Amino acid sequence: MRRFWIGAAAVLAVAGLVVGQAQASTPNVKSNVSVADEKPAPKKKKIVEKKKPEVKKERRMSTRRDCGSFFECLFNGKRSSRSSFGMSDRTTRSTVAFADAQYKPGSIIVRTPERALYYVLPGGKALRYKVGVGKEGFQWSGNSKIGMKKEWPDWRPPATMIAREAAKGNNIPAYMEGGPNNPLGARAMYISGTLFRIHGTNNSASIGGAVSSGCIRMMNSDVIDLYERVAVGSRVYVYQ
Repeated sequence: MRRFWIGAAAVLAVAGLVVGQAQASTPNVKSNVSVADEKPAPKKKKIVEKKKPEVKKERRMSTRRDCGSFFECLFNGKRSSRSSFGMSDRTTRSTVAFADAQYKPGSIIVRTPERALYYVLPGGKALRYKVGVGKEGFQWSGNSKIGMKKEWPDWRPPATMIAREAAKGNNIPAYMEGGPNNPLGARAMYISGTLFRIHGTNNSASIGGAVSSGCIRMMNSDVIDLYERVAVGSRVYVYQ
């Protein structure tokens, strides 16, 4: 019996040796799935391009100005932020006492230092309007009459004005048809024997200033009102 167990143990030992050698000789088989494949794929990061700040191109200032709009460079007037036909063109008319008997009803009196025009009414009263007058060197005084009236007048600046403004670098057209952009505004009353007019404006901010080349400027609402009252032949008196 003892011999039996010794023999069995020997057989088992030999069998274990054979199995161990077989395992050692078996080649390693790599898995088709790598470690990287077993992990979830990393999320792609969105690349956001930073917007480059816009570089504003500076406008070069021209040495010459086109005065086709007549807002800034014509007559050295100040530009109004609103159209003369908008809210900025309120009437300046008021009724005042005017007891000077030398002026007949229907006469026009311009008092340059006051920046005011008076239209004489019967009964010792007058209508007073705020006006723009000639700038320094262009103011004048005298008396004449209204020789002509025009609605929405066109404008042909005199050659002397064109040359004078050109010397300042301002381009003024030789002719401009009547309309909202015309510097004579809605109405014009021409003073006989002169180049001057009582007229409206496309620049209401200039009313009350000494800005014109001798003409008398009014708000468009005011000049329309006066135009309806004044007759051709009415006397005009201008005082400095």
